[in-house]
Amino acid sequence: MIDANRFNAYRIMWVLVFFDLPTYTKKERRAAQQFRKRLIADGFNMFQFSIYLRHCPSRENAAVHIKRVRSMLPKHGKVGILGVTDKQFGNMEIFHGVKEVDIPPPSQQLELF
Repeated sequence: MIDANRFNAYRIMWVLVFFDLPTYTKKERRAAQQFRKRLIADGFNMFQFSIYLRHCPSRENAAVHIKRVRSMLPKHGKVGILGVTDKQFGNMEIFHGVKEVDIPPPSQQLELF
């Protein structure tokens, strides 16, 4: 039987990763690029240039991805990780210039377990 709370807008989470990494040297550029590639490999999508987000079906799943991001942090720079509920994420207002635009639908995530 499916638990009714499983798909509750207060249980479904979004994980946002904000970062500002130095890119002055070749080594720093490589570290920043590797971090970005690892985020994408973990299912994150670019929201803005240094903001990546990922949809997670539960708080427990979000905790797994937050732990994974912590394990791949680059040596230098600033990285922030924020988890918000689907309800909070849905209250976001997005503007391009001065025009309000619709929030794009979340990407479809397949789960095998």
